[in-house]
Amino acid sequence: MSNPFETISERLSNIETLLLEIKHKPIEEEKTENLTVKETAELLKVSEQSIHNYIKRGYITAKKVGRILLIKRSDIDESLQEVKSLKYKRS
Repeated sequence: MSNPFETISERLSNIETLLLEIKHKPIEEEKTENLTVKETAELLKVSEQSIHNYIKRGYITAKKVGRILLIKRSDIDESLQEVKSLKYKRS
């Protein structure tokens, strides 16, 4: 929280500093939360059929909205982390 004894000029200086930080922050590429099967296939550089197979096997979870399957980007990231941890796991 802010200091109650802070002067107005100090507060304005802090606000100015924060605004400059925000202004010079790199703009992050916006990631859509939900991806279609086609977008997921392009992201992972595999075929659409592979994505359908991963969904059937339970490697990737998908929600059906009408006739379209939507896959959460966070689910893809989690699936990739699981695969990466299994790859280096000793048996």
